[in-house]
Amino acid sequence: MAQDPISLRDVLIEAGIALLEEGGMQALTLRQTAARAGVSHAAPAHHFDGLPGLLTAMAAHAFKLFADAIHSGREAGGTDPLQRLLGTTEGYLTFASQHAGLFHLMFISPQVNRADPVLGPHATRAYQILREACQPFGDGTPDETLELAVWSMVHGYAMLGFTADDPQRRPFHRRPTFAELLAELLAGRQIPVINPLAPASDTR
Repeated sequence: MAQDPISLRDVLIEAGIALLEEGGMQALTLRQTAARAGVSHAAPAHHFDGLPGLLTAMAAHAFKLFADAIHSGREAGGTDPLQRLLGTTEGYLTFASQHAGLFHLMFISPQVNRADPVLGPHATRAYQILREACQPFGDGTPDETLELAVWSMVHGYAMLGFTADDPQRRPFHRRPTFAELLAELLAGRQIPVINPLAPASDTR
Protein backbone atom coordinates (compact mmCIF):
# COMPACT_ATOMS: atom_id res chain seq x y z
CA MET A 1 0.00 0.00 0.00
CA ALA A 2 1.46 3.35 -1.04
CA GLN A 3 2.15 5.92 1.65
CA ASP A 4 0.40 9.27 1.60
CA PRO A 5 2.61 12.02 0.20
CA ILE A 6 4.07 14.39 2.77
CA SER A 7 1.96 17.52 3.15
CA LEU A 8 3.26 21.06 2.71
CA ARG A 9 2.52 21.62 6.39
CA ASP A 10 4.84 18.75 7.29
CA VAL A 11 7.49 20.04 4.89
CA LEU A 12 7.38 23.43 6.63
CA ILE A 13 7.66 21.79 10.06
CA GLU A 14 10.69 19.80 8.95
CA ALA A 15 12.23 22.93 7.43
CA GLY A 16 11.67 24.84 10.67
CA ILE A 17 13.27 22.05 12.70
CA ALA A 18 16.30 22.00 10.40
CA LEU A 19 16.76 25.76 10.76
CA LEU A 20 16.39 25.56 14.53
CA GLU A 21 18.90 22.78 14.93
CA GLU A 22 21.40 24.42 12.58
CA GLY A 23 21.22 28.03 13.72
CA GLY A 24 19.09 28.29 16.86
CA MET A 25 15.99 30.39 17.39
CA GLN A 26 17.59 33.44 15.80
CA ALA A 27 17.73 31.60 12.47
CA LEU A 28 14.06 30.67 12.54
CA THR A 29 11.57 32.97 10.80
CA LEU A 30 8.55 32.24 8.65
CA ARG A 31 10.32 33.67 5.61
CA GLN A 32 13.44 31.58 6.19
CA THR A 33 11.32 28.50 6.80
CA ALA A 34 9.48 29.03 3.52
CA ALA A 35 12.79 29.51 1.69
CA ARG A 36 14.19 26.33 3.26
CA ALA A 37 11.08 24.42 2.18
CA GLY A 38 11.31 25.84 -1.35
CA VAL A 39 7.91 27.54 -1.31
CA SER A 40 6.69 31.12 -1.46
CA HIS A 41 7.15 33.29 1.61
CA ALA A 42 3.36 33.49 1.95
CA ALA A 43 2.90 29.70 2.19
CA PRO A 44 3.32 29.36 5.99
CA ALA A 45 0.38 31.73 6.58
CA HIS A 46 -1.95 29.12 5.05
CA HIS A 47 -0.93 26.53 7.64
CA PHE A 48 0.12 28.36 10.81
CA ASP A 49 -1.03 31.30 12.87
CA GLY A 50 2.22 33.22 12.65
CA LEU A 51 5.57 32.07 14.03
CA PRO A 52 4.06 30.86 17.35
CA GLY A 53 1.80 28.53 15.36
CA LEU A 54 4.76 27.07 13.52
CA LEU A 55 6.74 26.71 16.74
CA THR A 56 3.84 24.92 18.42
CA ALA A 57 3.56 22.49 15.51
CA MET A 58 7.32 21.93 15.66
CA ALA A 59 7.10 21.26 19.41
CA ALA A 60 4.32 18.72 18.85
CA HIS A 61 6.46 16.92 16.27
CA ALA A 62 9.44 17.10 18.63
CA PHE A 63 7.43 15.49 21.43
CA LYS A 64 6.56 12.65 19.05
CA LEU A 65 10.25 12.12 18.28
CA PHE A 66 11.03 12.40 21.98
CA ALA A 67 8.44 9.79 22.92
CA ASP A 68 9.79 7.47 20.21
CA ALA A 69 13.32 7.92 21.59
CA ILE A 70 12.46 7.07 25.18
CA HIS A 71 10.23 4.19 24.04
CA SER A 72 13.13 2.74 22.04
CA GLY A 73 15.42 3.17 25.05
CA ARG A 74 12.97 1.39 27.32
CA GLU A 75 12.48 -1.52 24.92
CA ALA A 76 16.25 -1.91 24.51
CA GLY A 77 16.34 -2.80 28.21
CA GLY A 78 14.61 -6.10 27.52
CA THR A 79 12.51 -7.56 30.34
CA ASP A 80 14.66 -6.45 33.29
CA PRO A 81 12.81 -3.62 35.09
CA LEU A 82 15.93 -1.71 36.12
CA GLN A 83 17.42 -1.88 32.63
CA ARG A 84 14.12 -0.76 31.14
CA LEU A 85 14.02 2.26 33.45
CA LEU A 86 17.66 3.06 32.74
CA GLY A 87 16.98 2.72 29.01
CA THR A 88 14.05 5.11 29.31
CA THR A 89 16.18 7.74 31.00
CA GLU A 90 19.04 7.16 28.56
CA GLY A 91 16.64 7.81 25.67
CA TYR A 92 15.55 11.00 27.44
CA LEU A 93 19.13 12.22 27.95
CA THR A 94 20.29 11.27 24.45
CA PHE A 95 17.43 13.17 22.84
CA ALA A 96 18.14 16.24 24.99
CA SER A 97 21.84 16.11 24.10
CA GLN A 98 21.41 15.53 20.38
CA HIS A 99 18.47 17.93 19.90
CA ALA A 100 19.18 20.76 22.32
CA GLY A 101 17.26 23.33 20.28
CA LEU A 102 14.15 21.18 20.10
CA PHE A 103 14.43 20.30 23.78
CA HIS A 104 14.46 24.00 24.65
CA LEU A 105 11.50 24.61 22.33
CA MET A 106 9.48 21.78 23.89
CA PHE A 107 9.94 22.76 27.51
CA ILE A 108 11.00 26.41 27.73
CA SER A 109 10.05 28.56 24.73
CA PRO A 110 7.31 31.05 25.72
CA GLN A 111 6.04 31.16 22.14
CA VAL A 112 4.77 27.57 22.20
CA ASN A 113 1.05 27.20 22.94
CA ARG A 114 1.15 24.36 25.45
CA ALA A 115 -2.65 24.16 25.52
CA ASP A 116 -2.76 23.28 21.82
CA PRO A 117 -4.58 19.94 21.40
CA VAL A 118 -2.06 18.80 18.79
CA LEU A 119 0.78 18.94 21.30
CA GLY A 120 -0.93 17.28 24.26
CA PRO A 121 -1.17 13.63 23.12
CA HIS A 122 2.52 13.34 22.26
CA ALA A 123 3.62 14.91 25.55
CA THR A 124 1.22 12.63 27.44
CA ARG A 125 2.58 9.56 25.65
CA ALA A 126 6.13 10.48 26.63
CA TYR A 127 5.16 10.73 30.28
CA GLN A 128 3.18 7.48 30.11
CA ILE A 129 6.28 5.65 28.89
CA LEU A 130 8.22 6.97 31.88
CA ARG A 131 5.32 6.05 34.19
CA GLU A 132 5.26 2.46 32.96
CA ALA A 133 9.02 2.15 33.39
CA CYS A 134 8.70 3.31 37.02
CA GLN A 135 5.68 1.18 37.88
CA PRO A 136 7.50 -2.09 38.75
CA PHE A 137 9.33 -0.29 41.57
CA GLY A 138 6.13 0.42 43.46
CA ASP A 139 3.36 -1.95 44.41
CA GLY A 140 2.31 -2.55 40.83
CA THR A 141 0.24 0.61 40.61
CA PRO A 142 1.38 4.09 39.50
CA ASP A 143 3.54 5.76 42.13
CA GLU A 144 3.31 9.44 41.29
CA THR A 145 5.94 10.42 43.86
CA LEU A 146 8.51 8.10 42.29
CA GLU A 147 7.52 9.15 38.78
CA LEU A 148 7.96 12.81 39.64
CA ALA A 149 11.29 12.13 41.34
CA VAL A 150 12.67 10.25 38.33
CA TRP A 151 11.29 12.81 35.88
CA SER A 152 12.64 15.75 37.87
CA MET A 153 16.05 14.13 38.17
CA VAL A 154 16.45 13.13 34.52
CA HIS A 155 15.08 16.46 33.30
CA GLY A 156 17.35 18.39 35.64
CA TYR A 157 20.35 16.32 34.57
CA ALA A 158 19.57 17.18 30.95
CA MET A 159 18.88 20.87 31.58
CA LEU A 160 22.08 21.30 33.59
CA GLY A 161 24.07 19.91 30.70
CA PHE A 162 25.55 17.00 32.59
CA THR A 163 25.52 14.89 29.43
CA ALA A 164 28.09 17.26 27.89
CA ASP A 165 31.80 16.85 28.50
CA ASP A 166 32.57 20.39 29.67
CA PRO A 167 34.58 20.23 32.92
CA GLN A 168 35.08 24.00 32.99
CA ARG A 169 31.38 24.47 33.76
CA ARG A 170 31.10 21.65 36.28
CA PRO A 171 32.22 22.24 39.89
CA PHE A 172 32.36 18.52 40.68
CA HIS A 173 35.53 16.56 41.30
CA ARG A 174 33.82 13.63 39.60
CA ARG A 175 30.48 14.08 37.93
CA PRO A 176 28.18 11.18 38.86
CA THR A 177 26.53 9.29 36.05
CA PHE A 178 22.78 9.33 35.85
CA ALA A 179 22.75 5.60 36.56
CA GLU A 180 24.48 6.31 39.88
CA LEU A 181 21.91 8.97 40.77
CA LEU A 182 19.08 6.63 39.87
CA ALA A 183 20.58 3.92 42.08
CA GLU A 184 20.59 6.39 44.98
CA LEU A 185 16.96 7.25 44.32
CA LEU A 186 15.92 3.60 44.23
CA ALA A 187 17.98 2.61 47.28
CA GLY A 188 15.78 0.72 49.71
CA ARG A 189 13.22 -0.19 47.09
CA GLN A 190 12.91 -3.83 46.18
CA ILE A 191 14.19 -4.47 42.67
CA PRO A 192 11.37 -6.46 41.04
CA VAL A 193 11.85 -9.75 39.29
CA ILE A 194 9.64 -10.10 36.24
CA ASN A 195 8.66 -13.38 34.63
CA PRO A 196 10.74 -13.39 31.39
CA LEU A 197 7.85 -15.08 29.59
CA ALA A 198 5.42 -12.31 30.46
CA PRO A 199 4.65 -9.89 27.61
CA ALA A 200 6.35 -6.50 27.92
CA SER A 201 4.25 -3.35 27.92
CA ASP A 202 4.37 -1.52 24.58
CA THR A 203 3.22 2.08 24.77
CA ARG A 204 3.04 3.41 21.22
